[in-house]
Amino acid sequence: MGVRVTDPVAMMVIMAPTIRPLSAADVAAVVEFSLRAWAPVFESFRAVLGERVYQALYPDWSTTQARAVEAICQDDTAAVWVAEQHGRPVGYVAVRIHADDSTGEIDMLAVDPLVQRQGIGTALTRFAIQRLRDAGVGLAVVGTGGDPGHAAARRVYERLGFVGLPLVRYYARLDTDAGHSPA
Repeated sequence: MGVRVTDPVAMMVIMAPTIRPLSAADVAAVVEFSLRAWAPVFESFRAVLGERVYQALYPDWSTTQARAVEAICQDDTAAVWVAEQHGRPVGYVAVRIHADDSTGEIDMLAVDPLVQRQGIGTALTRFAIQRLRDAGVGLAVVGTGGDPGHAAARRVYERLGFVGLPLVRYYARLDTDAGHSPA
């Protein structure tokens, strides 16, 4: 006698996702799980930057990110696909092709925290790379953070052949009293 799985989260562990084009009906779910997926990233930013700089950069990160996800989902210059399990979006990837320099960019990617570490981010990245190849793109680009919150993303990209170029962006609050070092 087999084990019957009725918990939808447990069922997702078993089933590989289907990757399909984003539909308008997916956008709310994509925004919702993206915010949950990126919450630890923004906490990582807070730890790295310190509270004062973090608040200057991200005073309301969730509203800003929700708008950015909605915008990419509705942008005619981007192609967006979702990873779906049991009829529900659990990940997404947005890709842009830059015809002027024959590059393709993985613009955004997120996986629902309930199903992370199951290869969905890798599957979405591979899918995006193949779509770029199919479009004749010669160079793929993806940006991610160097902070601890982006470590898993960096591992996926490196495993799939991306080479990182270490860049550092520095921030300093300048609204401090004269004579004090900005923090």
